[in-house]
Amino acid sequence: MAKQKPSGNFNMVATTLSGLEEVLAEELRALDMEYIKVGNRAVSFSGTLRQMYEANLWCRTAIRILKPIRNFKARDEKDLYEQVQKTNWAEVMDLSQTFAIDAVVSHSTFEHSLFVAQLTKDAIVDQFRKATGERPSVDRVRPDVRINLHMHENMVTLSLDSSGDSLHRRGYRLLTNVAPLNEVLAAGIIALTGWDKKSTFVDPMAGSGTFLIEAALMAQNIAPGIFRRDPFAFESWKDYNKELFEMVWKTAEIKEKREPQAEIIGYDIDPDYVLAARKNIENAGLGHVIKIGLADFFETKATAEQGVVVMNPPYNERILSDDINQLYKQIGDALKNNYQGFDAFVLTGNLDAAKNIGLRASRRTPLYNGAIDCRLLKYELYRGSRRGEGKEEAQQD
Repeated sequence: MAKQKPSGNFNMVATTLSGLEEVLAEELRALDMEYIKVGNRAVSFSGTLRQMYEANLWCRTAIRILKPIRNFKARDEKDLYEQVQKTNWAEVMDLSQTFAIDAVVSHSTFEHSLFVAQLTKDAIVDQFRKATGERPSVDRVRPDVRINLHMHENMVTLSLDSSGDSLHRRGYRLLTNVAPLNEVLAAGIIALTGWDKKSTFVDPMAGSGTFLIEAALMAQNIAPGIFRRDPFAFESWKDYNKELFEMVWKTAEIKEKREPQAEIIGYDIDPDYVLAARKNIENAGLGHVIKIGLADFFETKATAEQGVVVMNPPYNERILSDDINQLYKQIGDALKNNYQGFDAFVLTGNLDAAKNIGLRASRRTPLYNGAIDCRLLKYELYRGSRRGEGKEEAQQD
């Protein structure tokens, strides 16, 4: 890998969760990336070294930012081994650095990703041993250099993973509940609601506060990577530009809005969850932006004329409810009676139970919460006198 000048453009790939590809593409456009192309759980683009640093710091819906270094076809084991050795790995890493291979294999003559990762590791180690008599060590947990291998129909892309630890691990969450929501999924859902970052935002089943914190980060223009505890992987790269990254970091700090930009409110019926959410909110430095309280959602009422309600109620998967159908019926009743004028978004992995909400969903977005197939259901809660006006708004959408 040749040393990159800060001004030189190169290709990158940002990975994400299924259903959030367009949201991520929009984030990359906001960072002035070029040649943006949406794929399956990934978006490819082109940018500079500075923009790669910015993508890691600013992308709310990216899991990893990869830098492809070689593409080739591997028909068999010998082919794969020889092709991997065509990269001069001494340009990528030193003997003193640890490394790991993350392999993803689909629709190929190779069946096991672990075998492909092992073979790739052998090719790299053997190249070093032949040249120097020594070999770098593998560290699967915290490697200095993380190499990503993606094989589809025997076409291989070898990439350097610039992120290291997954970008969804923001670092602000000290305490979680039984089924914590992935931060990337939470940020993606908020983006899908179209919330304007100014109107009231409510999560009435707040759990450990992920929706609330991600909404506040957006409203306050805080880069999600700013809380990260571990270094980014690119900080171990040979072409790492410390001054450039410090400039990117300081610019992010300057862009933060100190004064609260929106009313962001959360409730939970469980005092332990409220305590956990409060600690996470304080850890993110957002205690002055987010209000969190102990309350039964069914007894809460909107505090504004309009806004957005987002919730992730139990599905009877990881959190069990005594009567899931009754729970969803009550959710529908509470939304209809207590949140008129709001747009409500319910993430659920139990579509049968969701029928009991009793409201007509104006949009259904397929998403995954972990391995659970979910839908993000949108309900437009018109006021009686605004029904006609609401229909016009829906048509414009």
